[in-house]
Amino acid sequence: MKPNVIISYCPKCGWLLRSAWMAQELLTTFTDDLQGVSLQPAAINGTFKVWVNDTLLWDRKREQDFPDIKVLKQLVRDIAAPGKPLGHSDKPAE
Repeated sequence: MKPNVIISYCPKCGWLLRSAWMAQELLTTFTDDLQGVSLQPAAINGTFKVWVNDTLLWDRKREQDFPDIKVLKQLVRDIAAPGKPLGHSDKPAE
């Protein structure tokens, strides 16, 4: 079964658009590799977490920032499609 990504975000903080954009990026990159990407409004203020199945990939409070989309794609790839080339997203930041 293909993995499912869940993006949990704080609606009171106005992070729906950021979450939707990240979901779009993941769905575009992993069209054949993911079951889906779900957006989940969080009950706790300030929440922004990204899960793949039961694995927490990113927690804004833990990391003290939002993920760069390049980093998020690499993290999702490592679980959902190991070995999948990500083109320019695989190149190290300069």
